[in-house]
Amino acid sequence: MLRRDFRHSLRNLSMTISGLFVPIVMLVLFVYFFGGAMGAGLGGTYIDYVAPAIIIMTVGSGCATTAVNLVMDMNEGIIDRFRTMAISRASVLTGQVLGSLIRTMISVCLVIGVALLLGFRPTAGPAAWIAALGVIALFTLALTWMAVVFGLVGKTPAGANSLSLIFQFLLPFTSSAFVRPGSMPDGVRWFASYQPFTAVIDTLRGLLMGTPIGHSGVLAVAWCAGLTLVGYLWARAVYNRDAVR
Repeated sequence: MLRRDFRHSLRNLSMTISGLFVPIVMLVLFVYFFGGAMGAGLGGTYIDYVAPAIIIMTVGSGCATTAVNLVMDMNEGIIDRFRTMAISRASVLTGQVLGSLIRTMISVCLVIGVALLLGFRPTAGPAAWIAALGVIALFTLALTWMAVVFGLVGKTPAGANSLSLIFQFLLPFTSSAFVRPGSMPDGVRWFASYQPFTAVIDTLRGLLMGTPIGHSGVLAVAWCAGLTLVGYLWARAVYNRDAVR
């Protein structure tokens, strides 16, 4: 299933590349076009503040690709064929998840490379980099299982992609990605402070830039574990329910 997922990615290379292209465009836009205004009062260079957020947004873009790939498989009938074969049901979904995890981590490394070329200057040592990549991998696993759910319930590529916008744009733009939550109105500030993207971004920012992490690390791990569990159980339930029909 993992090998098939890689071949599928090569056949749909434009979709795979677009998942990488969007975060890079966002990075360039916010560094060169909006950084002067949005970075005022943050202290330091704006790219050092926004680059960890764009890295996490790369995970959201990868999740959309997974959802669309899965719903295409469902509509083409190949999943029904897999259900009649002597293979583990779990392997069909797990292959998608592992493939997405590998693709996303490669995309993250490329985005980090572009950020470094644009002036991103992390202060992390080797141990902090390993911890940062671990946090990214955990969050990728969590969002990918949710993307599998979106692919199973989305029914069409457009529907799956629309659901994925929650993790591509809605939650990132209402987090600490581009400005501090303290500058937001009270209700929005509370939501921005405790939603998953803020916890993960602040943890990554602290690991890479040496800023205080506080309780964000615990919240990030809790959100990753919770989303992974919910996504896995939900995806398995929907997949098994559809197999009975």
